[in-house]
Amino acid sequence: MARRAALSRRGAGDPRRGAVDGARSVPAAAVDDASTARIDAIDALRGIAIVAMIAYHFAFDLRFFGVTQSDFEHVPSWLAARATILTSFLTLVGISLALVAASDTQFARHARRFARIAACAIVVSAASYAMFPHSFIYFGVLHCIAVVSVLAWPLRGRPVVATLAGIAIVVAGNTLADVHFDSRALSWIGLTTHKPATEDYVPLLPWAGVVLIGIGAGHWLRSVAFAPIAALARSPRWLAYLGRHSLAVYMVHQPIMIAALWLALHGW
Repeated sequence: MARRAALSRRGAGDPRRGAVDGARSVPAAAVDDASTARIDAIDALRGIAIVAMIAYHFAFDLRFFGVTQSDFEHVPSWLAARATILTSFLTLVGISLALVAASDTQFARHARRFARIAACAIVVSAASYAMFPHSFIYFGVLHCIAVVSVLAWPLRGRPVVATLAGIAIVVAGNTLADVHFDSRALSWIGLTTHKPATEDYVPLLPWAGVVLIGIGAGHWLRSVAFAPIAALARSPRWLAYLGRHSLAVYMVHQPIMIAALWLALHGW
């Protein structure tokens, strides 16, 4: 407590250690606490999205093994579930970019993260080709995140421009279509007249727009005292842990579930 008070006194007298809200100087310790709470809350939100994704994929695996006959491609509830999970992940990508802008993270560090995601996307494509050679994943969620993470980098500190561009991309992606984009060479952009034959399809239009809107949301969350942030920051630690290691969880959860289901259905 004494250290916290000392930090507060130093922050109040040194503008470099504090943040300005109108004419009032906020102590650095308070800013640090708020930032930590926001990061913990975002980890928890990402953890919730991970849990939802695992549940969705488990249902998909049950159909793959013939246990159920769920129609993921046409039933509105399943389509809505997929869209909600995707929207959650991609919005959080944008929010994370907004936090990166606030922390002055260098592009080299961001590039290393991009390289990890891109490498995992290649692994997903290879693994899906082995299982589904006629409908393998050539531009799924990881491919989209990898590309948008680079394209959205220049707008990470421009929330208004990012939000407006994001809205325009979402609208265009949901209203425009042309047969020239139906080929695999261009379908990753979006604007197709029909969904390509692939197990996971997350084109840039409209989904890049969700990331850009997330940048605007991230800057807004940094500027307000948002009560649910504190509540989410106190979520179970395992939930935040999943959020902090979401890429690793994404890569291992399907092999584990498929192996477990195979063993359960074919005997140990």
